[in-house]
Amino acid sequence: MVFFFRNKEGKNFPTSLLVERAEILKLFKRCDVNNDGKLSEDEVKAAFRKLQSRFPSYRTQRAFKVADGNGDGYISEAELDELVNYVLECWQRTT
Repeated sequence: MVFFFRNKEGKNFPTSLLVERAEILKLFKRCDVNNDGKLSEDEVKAAFRKLQSRFPSYRTQRAFKVADGNGDGYISEAELDELVNYVLECWQRTT
């Protein structure tokens, strides 16, 4: 089984320690390093690394397929909810 979130020791986070939706949203917004209001692939990948994804490149690729509704190669503010939903769905599948 592939685990999406893990702590520094490689163990899964217990449900009680998972970040809430609002915190995930803030994390992605903080990864917008150039403050252009949209997330590039590199910025999304950095967020998945901060979430300790075992496969940040793969998760980024899948996230763009799910959340980049207009296909412009960026996750806009309007598409951010879909990205957060994807993160939460990934976690739910691994528990």
